[in-house]
Amino acid sequence: MSSYFTPASLHFLSQLAANNNKAWFNEHKAHYEQHVRQPFLQLIADIAPDIEAISPHFRADPRTVGGSLYRIQRDARFSNDKSPYKGWQGCRFYHERRRLQIVPLFYLHMQPGNCFLGGGLWHPEPQNLQKVRQFIFDNPASWQRAAHAPSITSRFVMDEDEKLQRPPRGYPADHEFIEDLKQRNWVYSRSLTDAQMCSPKLRQTLVADYTTLAPFIDYLCAALDLEF
Repeated sequence: MSSYFTPASLHFLSQLAANNNKAWFNEHKAHYEQHVRQPFLQLIADIAPDIEAISPHFRADPRTVGGSLYRIQRDARFSNDKSPYKGWQGCRFYHERRRLQIVPLFYLHMQPGNCFLGGGLWHPEPQNLQKVRQFIFDNPASWQRAAHAPSITSRFVMDEDEKLQRPPRGYPADHEFIEDLKQRNWVYSRSLTDAQMCSPKLRQTLVADYTTLAPFIDYLCAALDLEF
């Protein structure tokens, strides 16, 4: 069993972060293809049946354009940072209805010293943000089972970067899940070492962790009237 990624994959991304310009990237594009892009596409293709087994409504799409792999190019139009490339590579395994709205997904991120995997709902539209909050409020027992099972909380960490400081309007401050209702994103993740990213067992690790996160993703789908 061979690895998808090697230290050369991480080295390329480290060098790209230090030489973030088109001339350097074009000169080293063959290394990007060999060590980063093609291994990611192969992983996406190989894990597709595993993702379908977790949920027939989720997709691992190995297409080179418009599939699961994020582009390495940055969209700098609305950012003060005008560097043309990301210093990381990521992919997502998403719900089949992703073109209709922002949907829950499973995610993998490769960046030297900052590799991680996870899943959840990131930056939902305002109406869907409210849908999830109301669903948690109306179904606290199932939220407890889906989002606070020891199998999840002992292994994953909930992102809190954009969490509200005060309870959202219309929700009581003493609700048992008020901290979850304050969230603007519902995303669980856990770190991977660079060695784990380069391990021959990476695919098995992803499948095991995504399977653990499946009830959480299922709950978010239910809140948005999406099949799981």
